[in-house]
Amino acid sequence: MILNIILLVIGFAVLIKGADFFVDGSSSVATNLKVPKILIGLTIVAFGTSAPEFAVSIKSIISGNYDIVLGNVIGSNIMNILLILGVSALFGPLLVKSNTIKKELPIMLLISCLFVVLLSDNLFDDNYINAFTRSDGIILSLFFLVFIYYLIAITIHRNKYDGEKEIVKMSIPKSFLLTAFGIGMIIIGSNYVVDSATKIATELGVSEKLISLTIIAFGTSLPELVTSITATRKGECDLAIGNVVGSCIFNIGIVIGIPVAIFGGINQINFNNIDLIVMLVTVLMLFIFSINDRKISRKEGIIFLLMFIGYYTFVVING
Repeated sequence: MILNIILLVIGFAVLIKGADFFVDGSSSVATNLKVPKILIGLTIVAFGTSAPEFAVSIKSIISGNYDIVLGNVIGSNIMNILLILGVSALFGPLLVKSNTIKKELPIMLLISCLFVVLLSDNLFDDNYINAFTRSDGIILSLFFLVFIYYLIAITIHRNKYDGEKEIVKMSIPKSFLLTAFGIGMIIIGSNYVVDSATKIATELGVSEKLISLTIIAFGTSLPELVTSITATRKGECDLAIGNVVGSCIFNIGIVIGIPVAIFGGINQINFNNIDLIVMLVTVLMLFIFSINDRKISRKEGIIFLLMFIGYYTFVVING
């Protein structure tokens, strides 16, 4: 137990420093290539911080721990919005660009709705048991390609970059090296946190479903949390917003879509409708808050955090 606690602390330290390198490196990449930072947030940052979820998902589905696969994605997406954006907004308002409101957020809302519909078979027929089949995984993966197409379109038209000219602080090779080094530290730190926290919880006799929705979801969301807070404190709101939006889309399309499409479906789903409803409501609230005044204010961040506390109090009590 003591060794796991020490590894947990070391994991946090590595994770935090890695996120600092990651934000500096990815921001410098965007500046050097004159690419909108929201694009970097939606791609490099989002994929890098979703790497722990993907690794956990592959490992869990191969070993037959299906509750962990689903709980990892559902819990991570809820935490991405309620906890990560909630905490980040406390450090300052998160400005949301109009293009994000018109395109990225609707894509996230659509893929989230599709995910919930594919999980809820008994909504259409009471005789069916909720399952997530290989064909469902393929559908999500194909839908994810729409998002990739959109990202390619942004890259092609990056000459329309409307940001202010910034001074290049690092060369391109150094920027990429720092970004890659940061990703490596984030993944290593996350693995230490997840593994040690899971062992601690198991020794305390906590259920697999509760572990997946709380400790594993929180552990794999730590890269997004630390990266977004670091980006916000550095004034890189586009990286913070793009990180969360991109990670939520990656979680559904890649973290669960691809493993299920490759290794087969999940025959029985043990999650309550409340878990799926909360996930959808959080995405919808993010969309509404963003449309309202094109920013996530400190007050809205507090609302997210109160929802986070309320939901996880429910989860723990009913765990």
